[in-house]
Amino acid sequence: MYKILAKLNKLFLPSFTKQQLDLSKAKKWQMAIIGWRYYVTTRALKN
Repeated sequence: MYKILAKLNKLFLPSFTKQQLDLSKAKKWQMAIIGWRYYVTTRALKN
């Protein structure tokens, strides 16, 4: 399930590393997306 979510994240959510976003200047919604992507990615790698 998490592997599918990880693929959907890659397709639909923006990649802030490609945009060279500074985490100290990130907005709350950007931090929420980063946190969600991190959560899903770590769960997908554990399975």
